Formats: sequence, C-alpha cells, structure tokens
Amino acid sequence: MLPPELPPLPALTRAECELVDRYLEVVDMVARINPARGEHTYRGLRAAQALVSRATELRDALALMHRRGETEVHAATLARALRVLDGERRTQRVTLPPETVG
Repeated sequence: MLPPELPPLPALTRAECELVDRYLEVVDMVARINPARGEHTYRGLRAAQALVSRATELRDALALMHRRGETEVHAATLARALRVLDGERRTQRVTLPPETVG
C-alpha cells in the first residue's frame, strides 16, 4: 500500500524555502537537546554543537531576505509549508511530554 500523497508545497521564494528549511533544522536540533525527551547526554551534546551552525544558517537566511527587500513574513503561507514538511510533529518534540501518572 502506498503512503497518502502529501499536499503540494505552496509557492515560495528561494529565500522563503531556505528560511523554512533552516528553521526546521534548528527545531530538530533543539528537540534532540530537550532534556525532558532525551536519554543520552552525548546525543544532546552533539545536537547542541550542531545547533550553532544551524542557527547561523537560519540567521543568514533571514538576513538575505531582509537585504532583498523581503521585509514581511507571509505567516499563513509559511505555516502551510511547515505543515507539509511535518513541522507540527517536529515542533512537538521541543515541548514537554505529557505528564505520566505514577
């Protein structure tokens, strides 16, 4: 059985694509660092080290947009792109897990 077909990504500028990609990479690194969901310090350490370069790339994507005159963020369009790219699941890993009873 084939997996369900994903909706198409909304039309984005190259800079917006870069912003979305870099943002999700930062989210993934922060999720790996999350002490409420982690199991090993080494995994968190490696993610924290990688976070520095990912955050720099995110900053550079935003700076490029600003230099090009893209001064407004089209939040609804970018949110649709994030959803298509599994952003909801990925960002949930940054939060605290549900409290367990017992």
